[in-house]
Amino acid sequence: MGRAFEFRKERKFKRWSQMSKVFTRLGKEIVMAVKAGGPDPANNAKLRTIIQNAKGASMPKDRIEAAISRASNKDEKDYEEVVYEGYGPHGIAVIVETSTDNINRTVANVRHYFTKAGGSLGTSGSVSFTFDRKAVFRFAKADYDLEELELELIDFGLEDIDENEGEIFVYTAFEDFGNMQKALEDKGIEVISAEMQRFPMSTTELTSEQEEDINKMIERMEEDDDVNHVYHNMA
Repeated sequence: MGRAFEFRKERKFKRWSQMSKVFTRLGKEIVMAVKAGGPDPANNAKLRTIIQNAKGASMPKDRIEAAISRASNKDEKDYEEVVYEGYGPHGIAVIVETSTDNINRTVANVRHYFTKAGGSLGTSGSVSFTFDRKAVFRFAKADYDLEELELELIDFGLEDIDENEGEIFVYTAFEDFGNMQKALEDKGIEVISAEMQRFPMSTTELTSEQEEDINKMIERMEEDDDVNHVYHNMA
């Protein structure tokens, strides 16, 4: 059928693989939230947020409900959120966020990804100080006026607001997540996703060959089922 068909097929399989990875991560987040605060979203703000994110990621309703049901089972695995820090090749700072039911397996894998690429796994706090952790809320622009919305949200911790491709992004400090979440709920704004992200306070320029080294390492990390997010300071 030709190279064009093979290329489209490869892209489709890659997209399905990425969706499956996202659904797996969200499923684990649902399990952790239910075990921590119960299965009722009305009384569990964290679970309510994750369900919201799952819907925004087009996770099927039956998979969301199945994850909640599994979490209510005492035999379901307990997951723990663990953050790893280190340096990739060419001195690039890297943070790897994971959720795991086997820390020994996860740390061994993460260490291997670093060393295989010519980097090294560091200790807690070794690079996190070079990143700023923020809450990011995303919702459809609809008929909202950006300037008016900015004035309304500034008392709830708003640091920045931006529009891109018909969606609005609201940024707050890590500690203002709850305040902003409640403010958006009170205003009846239907949030597509609400999550914590890490932003480098400075970046490092690399050559295209050096960038490829970093990207290969990140790709290996992101293929690991225990890994949720990988952050770096490569420009």
